[in-house]
Amino acid sequence: MNIEKKTESTNLIASLTGDDASPYSRRSFFKRAAVVGATGLVAAGGLTALASAVTKPRIDLGENDKPGNGFTSKDHAILVGAEIAEALAVTTYTNIINVAPFFTRLASDDQGYLMGARQEEMSHYLLEQEVTMRATPYSSFFYPMNMFADAQTTLNTLVALEDAFIAAYLVGVRNFSTPELRVTAARIMGIESDHRTLARVVAPGVSTTDGGPIETITGLQGVAESVDPPNNNGYERTQCWNRIGQAISALLPFVDINAAKAAGFDTSKTYAFEPFTPTLPNPLGDFFSFKGC
Repeated sequence: MNIEKKTESTNLIASLTGDDASPYSRRSFFKRAAVVGATGLVAAGGLTALASAVTKPRIDLGENDKPGNGFTSKDHAILVGAEIAEALAVTTYTNIINVAPFFTRLASDDQGYLMGARQEEMSHYLLEQEVTMRATPYSSFFYPMNMFADAQTTLNTLVALEDAFIAAYLVGVRNFSTPELRVTAARIMGIESDHRTLARVVAPGVSTTDGGPIETITGLQGVAESVDPPNNNGYERTQCWNRIGQAISALLPFVDINAAKAAGFDTSKTYAFEPFTPTLPNPLGDFFSFKGC
């Protein structure tokens, strides 16, 4: 466990969320995105690792196929936020596969969806790490109670996270300083959308032993939505986010012990991010370059 390290963030939630903050609760967590920007996060002394990453000055990337001659502090903040999200995603999929009992009773193609998503999220993380030249400032995570024991909780949380990741990459599309970074954010966002849909595809295949079939999933909106059809979005949901700090704030209970306690998460243990070398399902879907070709 990594509880002691995470106590550095004690009493920081109020300073992060400002006057508009409302108390975290298990019911409201996935519905709220606190009004907080990267500058607010930097000002919070307990989040020293994130502050250091976000305030790193403009960097010369030095390779022709990368986005321009460098990137701005805003670019860097978005990329660091994306790294945290991808490390959380990899950890979530890893533990669904390795720990969750319901996974072993899924059909082989449903298992394949989740295993493929894990590979893709790891690829996204490594790409972002290559650009920022530093690892995620958070390498272990808290989860809701019964996260990997109860299939409904697992899938609700997974879809809520994918909702958040989609919105976060749309912040990148909105705010990145170069066309190459904006296109890259859009390319990753499309895969996160695949993952959201596939998590909803998995739900009806959950065994009766594990409380299935699951017919509704509650994602980031906090509303139970039918899994029929699983691709139920005509347009991606932005969550009305326009700053990466809003996405980071939404992820705070996964990384901060006080926010985790307030959200009703299980703070008795953390789950470590374990990087690996990914193998993407199809070479035609690999990254190739920031030029998008």
